[in-house]
Amino acid sequence: MSDHRAETIKASFQAQSMMETLGACLTHVSEGIVEIQAPILPGSQQQHGFAHAGLTFAIGDSAAGYAALSVMPPDHEVLTSEMKIHLLAPGRGEVLIARGQVIKPGRRLVIVQADVYARTDAKEVHVAMLTGTMVPLAPK
Repeated sequence: MSDHRAETIKASFQAQSMMETLGACLTHVSEGIVEIQAPILPGSQQQHGFAHAGLTFAIGDSAAGYAALSVMPPDHEVLTSEMKIHLLAPGRGEVLIARGQVIKPGRRLVIVQADVYARTDAKEVHVAMLTGTMVPLAPK
């Protein structure tokens, strides 16, 4: 992946007001792999004090989407066509980490996955797995 493509992904991420609202940051970008971290803030917790599934889904979807974008031609974008989430454990801790990856790239569909972990101190617990399909968008 070119440095230009990585910079394009970083700029696109910075333009997402939802990620800014969640306090999320892009922590890794390489070809087919993207990592996003978000703190588990009081405003993104559910009634039991765990990370809300909405936070988990949002950063997982974005990590998977940017992983797909990293393998697209420079003038393309992607949109999520469908995304499924398996919630595996409560999101306990200080931060969620979403690691998105491309499973199968294609011209019309890109199959992606994201694994989300909750981190407390140095321990990570796998809290969710997302699988989905991204649709490449060619320039008009």
